[in-house]
Amino acid sequence: MTDTPSARAAGAPEALAALEAVARILAEMRNVLVIDWPSRDVPASLAFGGFTVFVKGGPGPADYAAWELDAGEPVSRALGREPERVDLVYCHRPFGELPGIIALAVRLGARALWWQTGQASDGGQDPAGCWVPPEQSRQARDMADAGGLAYVDAVYIADAVRARGTLA
Repeated sequence: MTDTPSARAAGAPEALAALEAVARILAEMRNVLVIDWPSRDVPASLAFGGFTVFVKGGPGPADYAAWELDAGEPVSRALGREPERVDLVYCHRPFGELPGIIALAVRLGARALWWQTGQASDGGQDPAGCWVPPEQSRQARDMADAGGLAYVDAVYIADAVRARGTLA
């Protein structure tokens, strides 16, 4: 997906193309493991979008929780263990942590890795930023490909989840 412009930074046609590309990936996913996230927006949007959401909240083997809707509101409950299987791993972690995250994704049977950097195209910080230096993007894609994973880094996941219902 790195050849697809960021939906936040691109013009309307490019943004739509980026959202349509990731909508196809999301259509095949049901269970998402979130490793770090820039705001409540990510797990909440996934829960509202109908996904089963697991979050890794720390380094320990029991530092997992599940996000689900309770009376129409997203809430977190302790899971206390690693999920048995996930379809997608979303992470908001530094590039250097990707090999370990990809190994976890493969072990959990994931089919895709979605990496968000928190950087804007001008190099500044943006919680929803997905700009990746081209060389890092290529390396991340190569690592994901080697693990048999589809790879996304061009679109903020919460935007993509919200847009899913509006794309044909």
